[in-house]
Amino acid sequence: MKLKKNISKKPVAHGITIKKQFGQHFLRDQKVIDHMLAHVTLTKNSSVFEIGCGDGFLTRAILQQPIGRLVVFEIDPEWAAFVQGQYPHPKMTILQQNILDVPFEFFQRDAPWTLLANLPYSITFPILHLLHKNRMFLHEGVIMIQEEVAQKLVKKSGRGYGYVSLFFQHYFDLEIMDRIKPGAFVPPPKVDSRLLYFKPKPTPAEIPHEENFWKFIKACFSQPRRTLRNSLASYNFNLKAIPADYHELRAQQLTMHDFLIIWSALQKTTPA
Repeated sequence: MKLKKNISKKPVAHGITIKKQFGQHFLRDQKVIDHMLAHVTLTKNSSVFEIGCGDGFLTRAILQQPIGRLVVFEIDPEWAAFVQGQYPHPKMTILQQNILDVPFEFFQRDAPWTLLANLPYSITFPILHLLHKNRMFLHEGVIMIQEEVAQKLVKKSGRGYGYVSLFFQHYFDLEIMDRIKPGAFVPPPKVDSRLLYFKPKPTPAEIPHEENFWKFIKACFSQPRRTLRNSLASYNFNLKAIPADYHELRAQQLTMHDFLIIWSALQKTTPA
């Protein structure tokens, strides 16, 4: 007797295929939505945007709030059409567009913006850098991201602490929120998720030669288990200018304040 092959079916919701290539995992826990909305301040003048509406579980809840406008970026034409038909609203605009292709001029209009979104995990960091680039047009937001990424963003020292932590903490106030298990989604992802609140800092401390400073930070963490002196040995820095107290420490033991002291010392010398 021949056995029939077990053909796995793609997940479907509302008759529409949930597509893996777009990182679609649809939230199904209303308490999570309630926590997201409770963590931001929305008024009748608020401009809100959402990245990836899926079947509109979060979209519908946003539209029930006192807002001025909601712009939804949805790359999947099937879900964009579904949400437009299911939740028509005069304050909602759905743009069938990849958020990473949106010019920053868009956010100048109707600023400041609040972001509420369950982000596609595969493009979390590109989106975070987009938020950094447009932070002057942002008010605040709550995003759903992978647990591991959320922990890196808020780390202050130790394992997982690095360039990502320092960079985003310098420009944003970050607050870690609820941990969300895979069962809260359809289909369930393979990892835990986390809500993260962010708010751009109005006046982050100025850094001399800022772009080069962040390259320096990447160099410091290039070999996190090695001492700072050994990590920087292959780079064009004058190691003699670095205060001796820091030579035998690892980058993961240093704070932003420490790095700024080291950077200031390096600025007073010419490259070795």
